[in-house]
Amino acid sequence: MRQVTLLSGLLLAAAIAASVSVPADGAAPVITGPSASADPIGPAIRASAAPGSRWRPGRAAYGVVTRHNVAVTMRDGTVLRADIASPANAAGRPAAGRFPVLLTQSPYGRSAAGALGSSAIGIDPYFVKRGYIDVAVDVRGTGDSHGSFTLLDPKQVSDGVALVRWASRLPHSDGRVGLHGASYLGINQLLVAGHVGRHSPLKAIFPIVSANEIYRDTAFMGGIPDAEFDVSYLGGLLPVLQLLNPAIALLTDPASLPDTVSVLLQHGRSTLDYNALWLLRTFLGGPQSYDTSYWTARSPSSVLGDVVRNHIPAYLVGGDYDIFQRGEPLNYAALQNAYDGRSTTAPMRPGQPVTGRYQLLDGPYTHLQAAATTSMDQLQLEWFDTWLKGRRTGMARTPTPLHYYDSGTGRYAETTTFPFTGARNTRLYLSGSRSGTAPSINDGTLSTSAPTSSGSDPLVWAPVGPAMCDRSTDQWMMGALTVATSSLPAAVPCLHDDRPAQTGPTALTYTSAPFGHGRRLEGPVRATIYATATSTETEWVVTLEDVAPDGTSRPLTQGALLGSQRAVDGARSWPTMPYHPYTAAAQRAVTPGARTRYDVEVFPTMSTIAAGHRLRVTISSTDFPHLLPTPPQLTRLAGGVYAVDRSPGSASSILLPLTR
Repeated sequence: MRQVTLLSGLLLAAAIAASVSVPADGAAPVITGPSASADPIGPAIRASAAPGSRWRPGRAAYGVVTRHNVAVTMRDGTVLRADIASPANAAGRPAAGRFPVLLTQSPYGRSAAGALGSSAIGIDPYFVKRGYIDVAVDVRGTGDSHGSFTLLDPKQVSDGVALVRWASRLPHSDGRVGLHGASYLGINQLLVAGHVGRHSPLKAIFPIVSANEIYRDTAFMGGIPDAEFDVSYLGGLLPVLQLLNPAIALLTDPASLPDTVSVLLQHGRSTLDYNALWLLRTFLGGPQSYDTSYWTARSPSSVLGDVVRNHIPAYLVGGDYDIFQRGEPLNYAALQNAYDGRSTTAPMRPGQPVTGRYQLLDGPYTHLQAAATTSMDQLQLEWFDTWLKGRRTGMARTPTPLHYYDSGTGRYAETTTFPFTGARNTRLYLSGSRSGTAPSINDGTLSTSAPTSSGSDPLVWAPVGPAMCDRSTDQWMMGALTVATSSLPAAVPCLHDDRPAQTGPTALTYTSAPFGHGRRLEGPVRATIYATATSTETEWVVTLEDVAPDGTSRPLTQGALLGSQRAVDGARSWPTMPYHPYTAAAQRAVTPGARTRYDVEVFPTMSTIAAGHRLRVTISSTDFPHLLPTPPQLTRLAGGVYAVDRSPGSASSILLPLTR
């Protein structure tokens, strides 16, 4: 049966499997493709330990024995299904002694995902062989578990709290529990850690690529639906797996017929009720098109203070090319602030005290790559050895718990605060002078001086733009293009050079003079655009690029905003990060012909702009297939022609943190 259910796992993990190979001993997957020779996590592992630490991963001292399809009944009577992998002796039986328990909850089918042996999505033999019990559970309404599924349902969090207690009482458990897993499984960790209360058996978590606010980080960007992710994930992957896993069990295990038929019918109903009808209503402009309490209840941002109050250490892993690029450093800042008694939504202060209990490793990963490195299991083992086994690894004493990758130098910056200490907020204005470096129609420049004369640049809205292969497309497909092209002998140009996207009437560019010396861009960026429009709605997409002397335009980061959602919540905003409510009450139609201000949140990044390189800002009116406005939004956008103002009284600009 496990060989057959692997087929369903391939639907989930085809992209991961295409880019990784799993060593026979169950160690972490190894990246293949153009960047296979580099292990970007290795240096961060060494930096995350205190000076003089001599911790080394323990040897594989045990075998693995697994109990499959264990029933766990929740308080409301819903039966969840679990697999339990335990350390085994030479005879293949559970080893003597007591061990900490690692737990993960998956919506992808524990049998299918577990066949890959990856800690990101299921049981990982690497941990079991080194003295941990590892448990994978299907969340309700998925895999072989009963019940109905909705995305990050609060009932799943209640289940998680109960499962922590259950796991702590398993045979051979020493009573201490840790949580692991990536993406959905990582978000679930943070939510559960926020609800377990104090004195829980839960002692540590390791969430990989996890969101801060689900609405802003995943489903919508700037108030516009993220079509690539929403359609492929909510409308494709999840419903297929919800139906396929029990269907395969029905075909391969006739003895399970009554139970499996019941599960299949429940999954079918929830697929229709949630994945189809709910998705249709939401992305046709229904209530969940806005940032409502529905999204808040599913967002880690609402419980990060509780994670700290519950005394649960968390090691976060993020990616500069991940779909949660925005949320991961915000999670870090919130946890550190909570530990320091400050607001979880405020920026950290320069020189603020920090703790090694809350760390972030933010590397050069897409969503699918984040767990596929040779050192990720070792990093997790060190974390769990620290908090679940009491080993003196030195990890908790690191003075620099923020390990952030600089894409300009290819090295990690070891630091403490987010926003980053030492960066100076610098304003650059859009100018009408031609740079002679860009393929765009206007080819404008960036100036440190405010304009002294009036001018504007025309921008046309269109449902699609000139380029559909770029970093944005790959990022919001979770890195599928990177995975698909990883075996090619050379990198695909469109993923690393976005000049094709800068052509045509839907894009404007503004490029700085060459930098006289290297300067590092650190953190989120605020783009302030003044413009008029002929339509009652506008769409703004802002991309920052590093332009090399040969003209290559490497995309660094991006942000977007629907014009009617331009209202800014000053209390939640940072100097370089405007915060928009994205509610129905805050929505204001664009008045045709009226000069209007738009503050666009451009997601955080870290990249050194080398001497001789230039910084470019591209302003676009579309980012299809990443962004696809709802039908009501499309009707208001149609026919729009904008004029981006660069006049003394309405000087469009960007405010970005730069080090000297």
